[in-house]
Amino acid sequence: MTDHDTRRVALVDAFTTEPLAGNAAGVVPDADDLDAEQMQAVARELAVSETAFLAESDEADRRLTYYSPTQEVDLCGHATIAAHGFLHENDEIDAGTHTVETNVGVLDVEVAEDGTVWMTQDTPSVQPVDVDYERVGEALGVDPAAFQDVGADLSAAVASTGLPFLVIPVNFLEHVGDASPDDDAVEALADEYDAAGVYLFTFDALDADSTLHARAFCPGLGISEDPVTGTASGAVGAYLRQAGAFTDFPDELVCEQGNYLDRPGTVRVRVDAGDVRVGGAATVALDGDLRVPEYEADDILEA
Repeated sequence: MTDHDTRRVALVDAFTTEPLAGNAAGVVPDADDLDAEQMQAVARELAVSETAFLAESDEADRRLTYYSPTQEVDLCGHATIAAHGFLHENDEIDAGTHTVETNVGVLDVEVAEDGTVWMTQDTPSVQPVDVDYERVGEALGVDPAAFQDVGADLSAAVASTGLPFLVIPVNFLEHVGDASPDDDAVEALADEYDAAGVYLFTFDALDADSTLHARAFCPGLGISEDPVTGTASGAVGAYLRQAGAFTDFPDELVCEQGNYLDRPGTVRVRVDAGDVRVGGAATVALDGDLRVPEYEADDILEA
């Protein structure tokens, strides 16, 4: 490493109006000439679940690239919400509809006048799967009976709106809250279904206005537990619509998450035919500068 470049970086809490709650994302508003090694180093340094890097795009208003502390991620809902919330809070974009280029395609992002950010996710895919509930229970530290009774009506499934999750319904909140996952076992379980992680949810929510309560475990991405997960919330919305979970499907689902990590947040999900939109607030918790190394080829080979 021979030189350094100073870049503005921010930590933005998504799906909350309160700082140090919700899900923190790194945001690098000017990443046009950062390479993959530099972006990975920045994400590792910021040490939040995902960091969004903004750059120019020939296909959309801007390009977003996402990195967890260990690898690039194709799509991240909360980092998209955080990035656009940051731009709006800094008067760099107005309320209205914006387009963003991602690894899964060009997506629409709408910023409301009050700063709420709505993200149209990728075309949903839902595939019901047979799971061994004994194995799932052992991996997650949950009594298998908590899955089996609700599983008679709602099968486990791999659901995706850009990032696949193994979605598993649970009967009562106490079982979601008491989960004590084995990271290696959870990673192996998710890998078996080509999923980014395991998303547990129950309709037994804390808030009377919430549709469900959830926890998301993603050790394969370097995230033991994600506080509040936009892509998984969108995926579970598509899953519930396909499964016919409601006689009259709600205009909006409210997914609460993060309480068991002391980072409560709320994800709003709207499912209309083949479209899934995820929305939430965002607030800037930290805004400053970071020195980014310029790597020589030998440094990369030795890293």
